[in-house]
Amino acid sequence: MLGGSLPAAERKLQDYEVGNYPIGGDFTLTNQDGGQSSLKDYRGKAVLLAFGYTHCPDVCPTTLALFKQVRQALGADGAKMQALFVSVDPKRDTPALLKKYVGYFDPGFVALTGKPTELEHIIERYMGKYRIRETGSAAGYFVDHTVFIYLIDPQGKVRYLFSPDVDRKLLVAGVRAVLSGK
Repeated sequence: MLGGSLPAAERKLQDYEVGNYPIGGDFTLTNQDGGQSSLKDYRGKAVLLAFGYTHCPDVCPTTLALFKQVRQALGADGAKMQALFVSVDPKRDTPALLKKYVGYFDPGFVALTGKPTELEHIIERYMGKYRIRETGSAAGYFVDHTVFIYLIDPQGKVRYLFSPDVDRKLLVAGVRAVLSGK
């Protein structure tokens, strides 16, 4: 667990630091408008990145709602933050569906998808995992996936890796820290 065994309320920003661990890197995927977007397109901004899918019943909508709260809490600095949502369900998550989905939270958020081989490569570089789990239900299947929140600095380096239970204030502090160059 990130932050050690400390309860979420007792964790500090430094408990989530990645340090020099080689995680992340640039990538290019199809965005919700059908064009191509790369991580490097957001240089100069703090990027909050999450992997997920539109049919996710819990973690994904909660994470995107948290991203919206962070942007709002940043006030004028909210324009210096970019939320990226990378779908790990390219079979169902078309660009049109992704646009509608992230639009519920913030029309400025960017949703990305790609071919399974592209996604696998990116997920691996971000130390994540995902797998399709058949349910036999009307939903068809679920996608078990990494639920970390990656905070990427304006130069494109992953600086913090947050668990989904992170306190909003701590996430805001992290965004402010990377924007100030700390």
